Amino acid sequence: MMFRKLLAVFVVVLLTALPAAAAEKTLGLVISTLNNPFFVSLKQGAEGAAGTAGVKLVVLDAQDDSAKMTAAMEDLIQKKVDAILVNPTDSDAVTPSILKANEAGIPVFTIDRGASGGKVVCHIASDNEAGGKMAGEFLAKTLGEKGNVVELVGIPGTSAARDRGKGFNDAVAAFPGIKIVAAQAADFSRDKGLKVFENILQAQPDIAGVFAHNDEMILGAIAAAEAAGRKGIVFVGFDAVDDAVAAVKDGKLAATVAQQPALMGAMGVEKAVAFLGGETLPEFIPVPLQLVVKE
Repeated sequence: MMFRKLLAVFVVVLLTALPAAAAEKTLGLVISTLNNPFFVSLKQGAEGAAGTAGVKLVVLDAQDDSAKMTAAMEDLIQKKVDAILVNPTDSDAVTPSILKANEAGIPVFTIDRGASGGKVVCHIASDNEAGGKMAGEFLAKTLGEKGNVVELVGIPGTSAARDRGKGFNDAVAAFPGIKIVAAQAADFSRDKGLKVFENILQAQPDIAGVFAHNDEMILGAIAAAEAAGRKGIVFVGFDAVDDAVAAVKDGKLAATVAQQPALMGAMGVEKAVAFLGGETLPEFIPVPLQLVVKE
């Protein structure tokens, strides 16, 4: 009997001395929007990794609204989650929320899109500037290094739009025969991509190629061109979502820069768990890119 009591005491002491189990950890994930297949895949990747790691994942949708992103971040801070993963709607607007998380001692990780300020443990994303350059070089060479091109810009203020745009513009600047005749924001939206490109088609009678900062916009632009009966335009997108890959196979889309959103989301969770376990992480962890073409 005495032995059983001593054994019970020993087990209690042992369990008390062990570090908190992974299952006790709660991570918060704030996504810019779930009205986009790319970010749905990112969410699914994060959820899968959370299940494997045995951590709880709270996912909040900011609906492409900086005010809602701020509210979501503050909600997670109030809940005292162990770490926050955020995919900002705006790199500047998210900074005050990151600073609040810093004050609360909650580590922050940015995914796909970066932040302008605040302390971020690690940024996990594709090299968007390199991807934009890849797209620009492909478009220029496909056009024989000459022609008028259009750039459909993502949400102004996001790091993805800034970096992809810079890479693209730097690339085409190396080809004197390529001229960007229009660069307009369509906010990463298929509907806006269609409407914006409809207007550009009316204003620009000679368009040889189009690059959009994401596939949703380029798919909208393709639909606008088809409706207007404008043929022979070379379209290049970014993200390699399922609809875009299908469009490449059908010959409607010349190429798309492939990211791996599910891997990005999974890596975000994995790295957050590793950090909470004491691992030191680099400031930036790149996720590989590749160009998807019909061949």
